[in-house]
Amino acid sequence: MIVFEEAKQLFSEARMQKYLRACGGDEDQAMQLYSYNARLSQAFFGVVSLFEVILRNAINEHYLKTLGENWIINQTISGGLLEHEADEVAFTKNAYDKENVYSHDKMVGSFTFGFWTYLFTKRNYKIGGKTLLQIFPNRAKGTTQKMVYADITAIREFRNRIAHHEPICFDAKGMVSVDYIARHYDLIKVYMRYMDVDVEQVEALIMRPEEWLEEVEKLRRKL
Repeated sequence: MIVFEEAKQLFSEARMQKYLRACGGDEDQAMQLYSYNARLSQAFFGVVSLFEVILRNAINEHYLKTLGENWIINQTISGGLLEHEADEVAFTKNAYDKENVYSHDKMVGSFTFGFWTYLFTKRNYKIGGKTLLQIFPNRAKGTTQKMVYADITAIREFRNRIAHHEPICFDAKGMVSVDYIARHYDLIKVYMRYMDVDVEQVEALIMRPEEWLEEVEKLRRKL
């Protein structure tokens, strides 16, 4: 493992100081924590990526039934579900057309997590026919569009922190904590179960994060 001084050169002093402060100035523990955070980020990027694929496919299947084939293209009209995304959709379609490889399935796989998240906004939920919550057949009683949008947004922001290499093993005060991670991990599993997904079977496909969560918690108890 590289030493702390090398890490400051590679990853910036400002970034590494967060870990050093959280570990009470112990450079070895700071490097250990940095390593655990990196491993947790790798594991959770896999978790969130699978969730994103499952969610977008569920949304697509729903709107294929309720809005018809090629709904992504057809809903870019004025007043349509994707009116505000018309330029993005057109750009993506044109790129596939130039390569003569356009298909609806390719379009589904081309858009960001944000694209799919915004389909749960009040405006889009209404235009989509107020039926999108049907993709969550096991949802808790009283679950609303507003609640779902807030939760999916939280998961997306968690994903973005990982993608931007931001630390996920601290609390709001900069202390070592797995609470932030655990809260979002639980939320992801809740929504998978809402979609009637066998969480254990899905997670068997990827690196499990539990081992590294436990290591962070062990380190926290030493501090």
